[in-house]
Amino acid sequence: MSVTQSLLDIVCRHAESASAQRILRINLVVGELSSIVDDSVQFYFDYLSQDTVASGAELRFSRLPVRVRCQACGCEWGPSNADWTCPQCGAAQARVIAGREFYVDSIEVE
Repeated sequence: MSVTQSLLDIVCRHAESASAQRILRINLVVGELSSIVDDSVQFYFDYLSQDTVASGAELRFSRLPVRVRCQACGCEWGPSNADWTCPQCGAAQARVIAGREFYVDSIEVE
């Protein structure tokens, strides 16, 4: 709920600074490794946004896949399953470079 409250605060603040009367759509980017559950965010957003400029706004979720980089050779890839072994050098030294994101990409207002 706190993540959704922060999301609402951010979009309302930006809508206000743009003199928007209403927020129509919020485009979100969510990494596959984040603990964000779309339905939970939507549920809390619908509840928290009542009587705000964001009431009734549509949330659109765009998922980013996991990307890792080998710390031994620098190879970047999207791991499959639980195997994070480097396909280039065989090292087991992968570091996550994408997939933990959660941010507002854009806001559509009226």
